[in-house]
Amino acid sequence: MQIKLVEGDSAGTVTAYYMSSEGPYHNEFDFEFLGNTTGEPYLLQTNVYVNGVGNREQRMNLWFDPTKDFHSYSLLWNQRQVVFLVDETPIRVHTNMEHKGIPFPKDQAMGVYSSIWNADDWATQGGLVKTDWSHAPFVASYKGFEIDACECPVSVTADEIAKKCSSSAEKRFWWDEPTMSELSLHQSHQLVWVRANHLVYDYCTDTARFPIKPVECEHHRH
Repeated sequence: MQIKLVEGDSAGTVTAYYMSSEGPYHNEFDFEFLGNTTGEPYLLQTNVYVNGVGNREQRMNLWFDPTKDFHSYSLLWNQRQVVFLVDETPIRVHTNMEHKGIPFPKDQAMGVYSSIWNADDWATQGGLVKTDWSHAPFVASYKGFEIDACECPVSVTADEIAKKCSSSAEKRFWWDEPTMSELSLHQSHQLVWVRANHLVYDYCTDTARFPIKPVECEHHRH
């Protein structure tokens, strides 16, 4: 999806673009753009929910002003990894580590959603800056939506989803090809650059929230 975010004073607002399944044990991949006062940069927060459990927030600033033009925000999701991309640059990878006993989102059909809402109790400087309603309406613009995915009827069971949406002798999906199972060398370098220069918060290093490091953080390469 190409998105141009709320211009000017967007403090207190969150523009969200995300994928989610349904039910109490849902899976979800979030792009959340946290608004700010005029002239201050947006923060992009990403999050991953697996079986209804989130608390995997990462925040970063962007290397451009997302209010001035459209930029693309993409998700690659296959059996091996979830990759968040901004203008084709990977900014986050959530790797399948089921062999370590860590659940991975792979057997629930997901839809694509977007919303904009008032979250001034937390979104801007931890809730210190509130929404100025005199600047409403707050408008984000969208164009160029593309999806290439395996379609699953609601009636299909989890086991059937995994089978239906995995490459087989009869049908191959490009996202299941070996080259898509991990980042390319160039993409790995891009991710290192993003994290070194733009990452401002990572739940994996938040010892106040997580005195015991979350299990996936112990094994994640990134």
